[in-house]
Amino acid sequence: MNTDIDNLFKDKVLGHPAGLFILFFTEMWERFSYYGMRALLVMFFTASVMDGGWGWPREHAFAIFGTYTSLVYLSTLLGGYFADKVIGFRYAVVVGALLMTLGHASMALEAPFFIYLGLGLLVFGSGFFKPNMTSIISHMYANKPEKKDGAYTIFYMGVNAGAFLGILLCGYLGEKVGWSWGFGLAGIFMFFGLLQFWKAQDIFGDIGKKPVKIENEETHELKEGEPKLNPFTSVQLILIAIAAILGLAWILNDPVAKISGGEYNLFAFNIFGLEGTNFIILLALAIFLLLLAIRLPKYDKITRDRMLAVMFFAFITIFFWAIFEQAPSSLTIFARDYTQRVLEGDAAFTFKIVNSLMTIVPLGIISWVLWLLFKKTFSKYAISNIILAFSFVIIWAIAIWMLYNEFLKDIAEVPASWFGVLNSLFIIAMAPLFSKWWESKYNPNANMKYAIGMFLLGLGMACVAVGASDIPIGAKTASVSMIWLILVYFFHTMGELCISPVALSYVSKLVPGRMIAMMFGIWYLAVAIGMKLAGVFGEASESIAKTEGLSYFFWLLTSVAVGLGVLSILLYPVIKKLMHGVR
Repeated sequence: MNTDIDNLFKDKVLGHPAGLFILFFTEMWERFSYYGMRALLVMFFTASVMDGGWGWPREHAFAIFGTYTSLVYLSTLLGGYFADKVIGFRYAVVVGALLMTLGHASMALEAPFFIYLGLGLLVFGSGFFKPNMTSIISHMYANKPEKKDGAYTIFYMGVNAGAFLGILLCGYLGEKVGWSWGFGLAGIFMFFGLLQFWKAQDIFGDIGKKPVKIENEETHELKEGEPKLNPFTSVQLILIAIAAILGLAWILNDPVAKISGGEYNLFAFNIFGLEGTNFIILLALAIFLLLLAIRLPKYDKITRDRMLAVMFFAFITIFFWAIFEQAPSSLTIFARDYTQRVLEGDAAFTFKIVNSLMTIVPLGIISWVLWLLFKKTFSKYAISNIILAFSFVIIWAIAIWMLYNEFLKDIAEVPASWFGVLNSLFIIAMAPLFSKWWESKYNPNANMKYAIGMFLLGLGMACVAVGASDIPIGAKTASVSMIWLILVYFFHTMGELCISPVALSYVSKLVPGRMIAMMFGIWYLAVAIGMKLAGVFGEASESIAKTEGLSYFFWLLTSVAVGLGVLSILLYPVIKKLMHGVR
């Protein structure tokens, strides 16, 4: 078994260690399962009982969806801590994959208890899995920093390949065959990902094993140029705990109170004229701001300024994800109920050809990468390779069956979940172009990247707002052209490429090394808030659609996105000063 990191680079695939592609396929199956299930969740809750769903009001589905996605990001703090301190990265990945497999299996049963149990298992599973895959890559390339960007690019392709295939196949089976088939397929491939990782884990040498506690570790020593320590006091830790408990209680209570019609509501009270829910939110926010007011003055000026810059970008990030994540909620409902998805004649034939190419070409490329991996690793990790090969045989069989089944029909009915695959498709197509842009002399500053991203986000929402302009107020169905949703995903993907891949890079550049873990935690907290707000915005779409029309809701989101883009430009001189030379 290799213990020297440099030995990992002896067996290469496309210029990178074979171990990277073990992670590539493990992550691909995890993203397959996550996005496959996510594409179906809101539609399952809101589908009529006759169609096998639960017949929920859309507001209830959006509330539980926002809570679920928010908890997925919050749980990474717990999973990251246990991996770092207790079980190591590898066991964390295995535990996470196992919990997610059980979660998908539970959801396939469709009974209320098992649906809720499944969502809970998926939350904790993601928390253990999500942060630790990238941690393994970071350690693999510790002595090869010049190759790290390329490694993460390849890994990011695995993420999007999994999302693409998961939405395409789980979405199709869930909508066309039965919800259990979609949920169950997600679990099957998560299990395959777990097995192939477990059987090939020796390829990583000592990386990711259970951490060894170092006695008398001098954690208090500072590196040259690092600011002085600012440890948390007991009072500050208590305030953090109170704010965290209040925030978590609100996230969990929100869907429970709405779904139960107020029968189970922790915050069914009024204080100072405020409803209990609003009071709790404001109290948690006040405690958070108090903590900032106490701690920030104790840092040196440069560290304090750079932390303020991070918090500004985190604030923009909250609203970016709140709007972007309308994709699996309000935009999926828009696709299902308000979009003309039945195509006939030449339009139907054209869609079938395009859909076939979209399915077969990426699968062919990924299968070719799989073959390259086999040539390097089969002799040592045969069982892992066989499991991986078997999983791809199933994927190819399902894909061919799906395409053949659609070609037998005279018309083409586009699944509502299908539009979600466009995000991954556009990312794979455009990521290299954006990468070249960031490396050129025209590379914009951080504020401008955020501004461009928010403008593109707003432009996407403006497209669907225009498309929805003829939908009568309060209408439950309509037949808007598909082109508007295609444009939404096109512009939103470009916005994502301006913000998402570069966001964590700025965090790592702006704060001292010993503070990165804490600031990443704050960053994931911002993302989690954005995910919950996405659900809140989705709920608001229903009430706004009844009084002002659905188009008005999308114009509101357009205004928020464009307004924050303008704010980012206007504050560039201030943020540039706060960053103290970091680009």
